[in-house]
Amino acid sequence: MALAWTAALSLAAWLFLFLARGFYWRTHLSMNTAKEAANAGQALREWPTVWAVVPARNEADVLPRTLPALLSQAYAGEFHVILVDDHSTDGTAEVAARIAAELGLADRLRVVRAEALPPGWAGKVWTMQNGLRCVPEDATHVLLTDADISHPPTSVQALVARAERDGLDLVSLMVRLRAESGWEKLLIPAFVYFFSKLYPFAWVSHPRRRTAAAAGGCVLVRRRLLPTPPGLEAIRDAVIDDCSLARLVAHRGGRLWLGLGDDVVSVRAYGTLGEIWRMIARTAFVQLRFSAWLLVGTALGMLLLYAVPPIATIAGLVGLGLGSPGSLAALCLGGAAYAILAATFVPMLRWYHLSPARSALLPLAGFLYTLMTLDSARRFWLRTGDHWKGRPYEMRRP
Repeated sequence: MALAWTAALSLAAWLFLFLARGFYWRTHLSMNTAKEAANAGQALREWPTVWAVVPARNEADVLPRTLPALLSQAYAGEFHVILVDDHSTDGTAEVAARIAAELGLADRLRVVRAEALPPGWAGKVWTMQNGLRCVPEDATHVLLTDADISHPPTSVQALVARAERDGLDLVSLMVRLRAESGWEKLLIPAFVYFFSKLYPFAWVSHPRRRTAAAAGGCVLVRRRLLPTPPGLEAIRDAVIDDCSLARLVAHRGGRLWLGLGDDVVSVRAYGTLGEIWRMIARTAFVQLRFSAWLLVGTALGMLLLYAVPPIATIAGLVGLGLGSPGSLAALCLGGAAYAILAATFVPMLRWYHLSPARSALLPLAGFLYTLMTLDSARRFWLRTGDHWKGRPYEMRRP
């Protein structure tokens, strides 16, 4: 009977999430940049100036697959790219310059070297700050995008069209992360699903909601909201820089929009469990504001949501065969919770062109992400060092 009551609590939680969490599980807030740009047509008489800032640290192997597309944007207005070389040791700056020269677009690219990282600044935020300093104050928009993001030719045109049409100050796309290996197929769609549950896209995009979030791989923001100085100084120590930037823009009165990017993709591979684990463990405890209480609450909540439904369903089936009291209730309640759990994951799987049958594996993904979060706290408490692109990395309490 105790399991049945726990399953009932899990079912109640899933009903609440299903109905009252901004319909986070839907994928209707998305953008296909080709369609968006085509629909925009010549809607604007004059297309505003856009400068892209690309922080890059040891990305020489990635840039040949991504930089040509960014430089070759079919944008109707003035467009420039600033690539900020963050003390790379693999010739990133030289590779970028060579790509631009081979394309005949050297005048569209500016490569700058990031200054030495000062105390109190997170590496990526400092690199973006170096790029932002080079963007003219009279530019209308700044596109902050990562070196591993492959943009279709219509990307900038579509982002600007959406921002100008709807009066938005920040337009961000959760790009389609790579999901090709077995571990990627299990964990990457679940990562986007968990992100959208934490920051429901509909709430981010609602002008009366206070939810602020962005996806760092693709963020278009109005230049006037990031004047230099101070630029990004207010979020200088942010490890989760994208959501911190969104909160900064919202605090300055900006309107936000966040959606899925149908045709904007990341080429970076996280082919093994260890690679995905390290990616999550670097920031998970930061998301919990280094709070032990939030860590315990999150772990218990994840177990209630993702462990109880399958356990109650299986135990109920076994109990029915053994004639255990409460088995039917556990089976029905746990099964209902499991069904809602799986159903909410199906739209994300379809967006990733994966079989809906994989929704049954969401509890496993949830369990692994819970372990990653616990490990993130362990790394912080033990001051376990990590490295990102050759730079020592350590979570620090702000």
